[in-house]
Amino acid sequence: MAETSSPQVNVVCVASYFKGEDFLRECRRQGAHVELLTRERTLRENWPRDALDGLHALPDDAGTELFIHTAAQLGRRRKLHAVVALEEFDVIIAALAREHLRLPGMESSGARVFRDKLAMRERARAADFRVPDFAPLFNYQEVGEYMERTPPPWVVKPRSDVSSSGIRRLEDAEQVWRAIDALDARESLQDKSSYYLLEKFVPGEVFHVDSVVEGGEVIFCGASRYGRPPLSVVQEGGVFVSHTIEYDSAERAELTRLNAGLLAALGLECGAAHAEFIRGAEDGQFYFLEVAARVGGAYIAETLEAATGHNLWREWARVEVAQARGASVGRLEPRREHAGIALSLARHERPDTSAYTDPEVVFRVDKPHHVGLVVRSPSLERVKELLDSYVERFAQDFSAYVPPPERRGINL
Repeated sequence: MAETSSPQVNVVCVASYFKGEDFLRECRRQGAHVELLTRERTLRENWPRDALDGLHALPDDAGTELFIHTAAQLGRRRKLHAVVALEEFDVIIAALAREHLRLPGMESSGARVFRDKLAMRERARAADFRVPDFAPLFNYQEVGEYMERTPPPWVVKPRSDVSSSGIRRLEDAEQVWRAIDALDARESLQDKSSYYLLEKFVPGEVFHVDSVVEGGEVIFCGASRYGRPPLSVVQEGGVFVSHTIEYDSAERAELTRLNAGLLAALGLECGAAHAEFIRGAEDGQFYFLEVAARVGGAYIAETLEAATGHNLWREWARVEVAQARGASVGRLEPRREHAGIALSLARHERPDTSAYTDPEVVFRVDKPHHVGLVVRSPSLERVKELLDSYVERFAQDFSAYVPPPERRGINL
C-alpha cells in the first residue's frame, strides 16, 4: 500500500489500560493520523509516542460521556474515520462514540453481546452451538428449576469481567443460595447477583481461537490449547501455558469452523476476536465458553506471530485503515510453524532468564514481577517439551502466587 498517495485516515484509539502498542505503530506505518484516549494512570507506561499525533489522558474516574465528548472535540479539527477500543473494558465506550459521531463499526447493542457472558451464551445457543447449560440469576423460581434439571457442580461467574476472574465453583443448592445472598449484600449495584450467571461446570481441555475479521469474514486465525484451564491458573496459581495445535488436525479444523460460525452469528464484521471453547472430558464435544472483540492477552499475539508470521494487533490495524480507505487486506496465509508461551508471576521485580538458553526462545516478557518465554519450532512436540520443562523450572526459580481480587484477573 502506498501511503503517500492514499487518502488521509484519522483514527481515535481508546485504551483505559496499557495495551495495543503494535496496533498504534501499525496505524502510523499505514499513514494514519492516530489519537489515543487513555486514563491518567497509564501516563507512565511506555506508549509509542512517536506513533501518536496526540495522547489525551482523561481522569481515572472519567465516564463514557467524557470519552465521547473528547472524541467529538478531536473530530472538529480532523474528520474522523474510526474509533477503536484496544482494551475490552472500552469496547462499549468506543461503540457509543461511533454511534454519537455516526461512524462505521459495531454499535453498542452488538458490543454488549461481546461484553456480556449471558448475552453471548443466549446468542450462541440460539445459533445451535453447544453451550454448558446456564441460567441468569434474575428469578428464584428459574434458578431453582435450573438446579433441579442440571446436576452440580456449577460455577457462578460475572457477566462482564474478563478472563476467569470472579468465578466460583459451587457443589450444591445451598451454596448457590448463599452465594446469591452474599452478592446481593454488596454495596455496589453492579456487584449484585443480577450481574452474574450460573453455569454447569464442564471439565475438559480449554482451547482458544484468535482471529482477525474483515467484511464479516475471518481472514486469519490461530488455534491453540491452554496447558491448564485459565480458571485453575487464576484461582490456584502456577504457570500459564498456551501453545498452537497441529495444523492438519481434526480438532483444528473443527475449532476453525466453530469460530467462523460463532463470529458470524454474533455479528462481528471487522476487528479482532478471542474465543474460548472447551472439549468436554465426558463426551469429547466442543462447547462454547466465551468470546471477546479484542486481541487475547497474556502475550498470545506474540506467540501466534512466532508461529505464523502474523501479528494480530498489526493485522487488525491494517484492516481498520484499509476499511477507512474503502480498500481491503484480504485473506492472510500463515507460516505453519508452532509456538507456545510459559508465563508466571515472579517473586523478583526483574527476573533474570539468562539461564534459559534454548535456541527456540524467540521472545522474553519484560514486565515487572512477571516471567515469560515464547518458543518456536517446526515441531509441536518440541514446543510442548520445552514448555513442560519451563513449568517446573519457573516454579523453582521464579514463581509467586497472589490470590486474585474478587473482580480482577489476568486478561486472557
